[in-house]
Amino acid sequence: QVQLVESGGGLVQPGGSLRLSCATSGFTFSTYTMSWYRRGPGKERELVAFISRGGDITNYADSVKGRFTISRDNAENTVYLQMNSLKPEDTAVYYCKVESFMFRNDWGQGTQVTVSS
Repeated sequence: QVQLVESGGGLVQPGGSLRLSCATSGFTFSTYTMSWYRRGPGKERELVAFISRGGDITNYADSVKGRFTISRDNAENTVYLQMNSLKPEDTAVYYCKVESFMFRNDWGQGTQVTVSS
């Protein structure tokens, strides 16, 4: 059974930083592309970033490009999202995701990020 456990969220002032982690189990982590999504208040869930199996290919939503960095540790079955220069519009619940049709319905509980002064 796939388990995705996000952590690292919290309340941060504009311009601050947070590092999110997603610990995974129940599948062969190193063979799947992983991604981070977010759902802001009153908004649809959106893709924030993804990273290839080996970590050599990454891509970001335009809204976070240059501020967020996705990374992974295949030995620890964990994917990370380093978020810098945070803005109020980054406020959302953040989720990690296995990019596979097989696991399309598997979501973790998410971690809340609130950017506010």
